[in-house]
Amino acid sequence: MAAFDRIVIVFNPHSTGDAPTLARELRDDLAEQHPDLPLEMAPTERAGHGRELAAAAARDGRPLVVSVSGDGGYNDVVNGLMDAGNPDAVAAVRGAGNANDHRRATKRRPLDAAITHALRTGKTARFDLLRLTLTPAGGEPVVRYAHSYIGLGITPVVAVDIEEGGKGSWREIVAVVRGFRRFRPFPVDLADGSRIEVDSLLYANIDRMAKVDTLSDDGRPDDGEFELVLLPHHSKLRVLLTALRSATVGLGPQPHETHHELTIRSPMPLQLDGELVELDADTHVAVDIAAGALRTVG
Repeated sequence: MAAFDRIVIVFNPHSTGDAPTLARELRDDLAEQHPDLPLEMAPTERAGHGRELAAAAARDGRPLVVSVSGDGGYNDVVNGLMDAGNPDAVAAVRGAGNANDHRRATKRRPLDAAITHALRTGKTARFDLLRLTLTPAGGEPVVRYAHSYIGLGITPVVAVDIEEGGKGSWREIVAVVRGFRRFRPFPVDLADGSRIEVDSLLYANIDRMAKVDTLSDDGRPDDGEFELVLLPHHSKLRVLLTALRSATVGLGPQPHETHHELTIRSPMPLQLDGELVELDADTHVAVDIAAGALRTVG
């Protein structure tokens, strides 16, 4: 049996990058290589629409839903597939964003070759996902999934400044410096009742992010664990040296976990595969590994 019976390509037609062009090129290439395979273009119309389109496409049959996007757009598609709950649905990403961390960390062959291989052999790959459960004080829990990482601390603060200042190498450098200067450590209560101040906390399903940062020597997206990169509060010089180490030689081995939880005690942004989520004070944050939850082409 073929790995999938149709392909749905999700993309943002108003992207400031090259997503519309790449989506059309992918459609044309696949139509030429696999003329009998149904292909559908699914342009998004608003923020979060990709999740809805992916969920609708994945509700039945054996679809391959391709996100032509960066990490944030792919996050929408992955969550859409998880919403659909169809074990036969397959996801993939054609990198068209600024960082494309997941595609860069997991790429084994070009996407069109990976699709052809899956159609010929019927074989797909399975990657883990990070399951994030956010419970506001006195509120109901909300579950989201991440394909690559969940970050608290300096990572989302810098991301906010990049969003405000614009993307592009020089503007990003300025944004990083601005975010670093205004960053303050944040207090969290751990599961054992202890309170610590943290500069950065990253739950990583891949071994690198932000184009150059190496988070772990041995992290893999299919090992049934995530890497917990926790940096307690130190001087800003120490934080800067850690960032330089990550961008050059890497951070080395990191603790492997399947569950971690804490409660934040001040409002802050959280970064979920490049998407920013604002958290209120006293929000309980739990991260679990969803082993093998994402079916994809390798």
